[in-house]
Amino acid sequence: MEAALYGPGGFYVRPGGPGPAGHFRTSVHASGLYAGAVARLLRRVDAELGHPRELDLVDMGAGRGELVAGVLAALPAEVAARVRPYAVERARRPEGLDPRILWVARPPERTTGLLFANEWLDNVPLEVAEDGHYVLVAGDGTESPGGPLDPEDRAWLERWWPGGELAGRAEIGRARDEAWAAAAATVERGLAVAVDYAHTREARPPYGTLTGFRAGREVPPVPDGSCDVTAHVALDSCAGPGAVLLTQRAALTALGVSGARPPLALASTDPAAYVRALSLAGEAVELTARGGLGDFLWLCQPVGIRAAWPGATG
Repeated sequence: MEAALYGPGGFYVRPGGPGPAGHFRTSVHASGLYAGAVARLLRRVDAELGHPRELDLVDMGAGRGELVAGVLAALPAEVAARVRPYAVERARRPEGLDPRILWVARPPERTTGLLFANEWLDNVPLEVAEDGHYVLVAGDGTESPGGPLDPEDRAWLERWWPGGELAGRAEIGRARDEAWAAAAATVERGLAVAVDYAHTREARPPYGTLTGFRAGREVPPVPDGSCDVTAHVALDSCAGPGAVLLTQRAALTALGVSGARPPLALASTDPAAYVRALSLAGEAVELTARGGLGDFLWLCQPVGIRAAWPGATG
């Protein structure tokens, strides 16, 4: 998985092409409302921090920088002037990106503000287990049984994946736990948020979730660099002290994203505005839909501020 995604010729690091947006649709690509919501969250964090002179925005797994650029564009000028925006990505910096954005391979060591990881952890490579042994994968995707599990991985399964240590198939999320802990540890004061396809201990998928994506279609997860290789995240095991989990539907609703239809009277007084508002309502519905993007989980972890979800209720 590491080689297929990030090695020479790997899916995420090879030059050229459309980038991740050409292969799968994330909330960032679905609507600019998403970046606007993250901008409002950043402003709430800013208020919790007392409006510091410099406010960090760290976009983990930034893709082509779409989210961080969208957040900057959605901020009031006086707030944007204080923001230090970082795009954390292993691929090369894309041409034409806002010059204010710092393109880095790893997050800065100390930040004050918001660290946001949208669909990053599902691409942190992980081990797959079956019947107490590792699953080995050849370059063409053929699987074969490997050796017995290391004690650390066995212990993770015993705690976080009921039944996965002895029988059946399971995805060992220990690498994701460690990756998230390292990223969140860079935040000195502020909020760390991870958003992803996810599941919790009470509802682990019995056959796992490992799959691939290419050109908008789900495909076998062949680790040859031709497709995204991804697995859902055991996000509850990643959570640190004071963290909360909530659905994207709940998070975006609290941040002002609404799929309510605009008033019909607007169609008579300003038809163009009505059409625009109706289009935005449709985008909001997609972002918050049950059975779709609205079921994503948000892990919100505060560091040195009062709440994991500043300014929100419910």
